[in-house]
Amino acid sequence: MRDAYHEELDAIGDGLVEMAGLVGSAMGRATAALLDGDLKLAESVIEADTRVDDLQRDLDDRAITLLARQQPVATDLRTVVTSLRVSADLERSGDLAQHIAKLARLRFPGRAVPRNLHRTILEMGQLAQRLMAQAAEVIVTKDVAEALKLESDDDRMDELHRMLFQHLLDGRWKHGVETAVDVTLIGRYYERFADHAVSVAQRVVYLVTGEYSDELPPGISPGQPA
Repeated sequence: MRDAYHEELDAIGDGLVEMAGLVGSAMGRATAALLDGDLKLAESVIEADTRVDDLQRDLDDRAITLLARQQPVATDLRTVVTSLRVSADLERSGDLAQHIAKLARLRFPGRAVPRNLHRTILEMGQLAQRLMAQAAEVIVTKDVAEALKLESDDDRMDELHRMLFQHLLDGRWKHGVETAVDVTLIGRYYERFADHAVSVAQRVVYLVTGEYSDELPPGISPGQPA
């Protein structure tokens, strides 16, 4: 019975890793659709989000069933509760990738992003995808130091987000109000996606240590073993 119980816990973890992989891929493809004006690719991202939603429902059902039937304690209880929260972060991340794809579709055959901002948006998309890949790795390894490192890696996303606003506030902006709104929303979607990746990592820190990242002793820091 206990073997089946722990197999179910492992299956929940595997499902979370699959979700993270799906939403990371979705963000990469949504970015390409946005910058290339690729309607077919945008549609594929939008349609694929149902897989993420289905996975979340399945994982949450499994976690709730374990809570009800097994009444886990200590680390096992943290594992189940953390999985519920991580799945919510990942589902929302998928929605954000879908929002970007929908904006690409809305502006087709035009482009939502002015040419002079393509490099910034491309970097935001690549960074978002990389952060989510790191979060997936942390789910697998339970490496606290690597989990904490995501918080500092996210600083670059914040810088890029600020750069977008500098362009919008520049008196030389010539792309109109509609494009300004589009760029504002796009920047927010990437910034929030990165925040969810960091949140996933922070939840793993809690799972492993029983403490939140801002409560850890100073001896544990990025680059050091937990």
